[in-house]
Amino acid sequence: MKLSRVARRQSKQLFDLSMVDGRLDKNRLRTIADEIEQKKPRQYIQMLKFIARLARLEVDRHHAIVDSASDLSEIQRKEISSSLVKKFGPITTEFRHSPALIGGLRIKVGSNVWDGSIQSRLETLKQS
Repeated sequence: MKLSRVARRQSKQLFDLSMVDGRLDKNRLRTIADEIEQKKPRQYIQMLKFIARLARLEVDRHHAIVDSASDLSEIQRKEISSSLVKKFGPITTEFRHSPALIGGLRIKVGSNVWDGSIQSRLETLKQS
């Protein structure tokens, strides 16, 4: 079932109430979800799903995933983390080793992806 405009707007307003100082407050979000579940307004299941989606997107906006072809030294990790903090503010950083990249880095923050890997360059040449 599709979420109506009214229910979508209400869900967004309730989600905005769970924000404290620009960050998601999990306790407030849980309280809001519990209250929705108790009152059971029209389309409450879709509302809960929409709020969960908004929460997931918000958490992803403050988490960076850095894929590299080789293991990065601690100095390189600190440099990358500090540059991401300068650009995006407080952010958590996760480093992964992906040999399939061949060389370079792929950085994902939320829905933004910066791909400077050799694999992506080869794919671009292959498509041309």
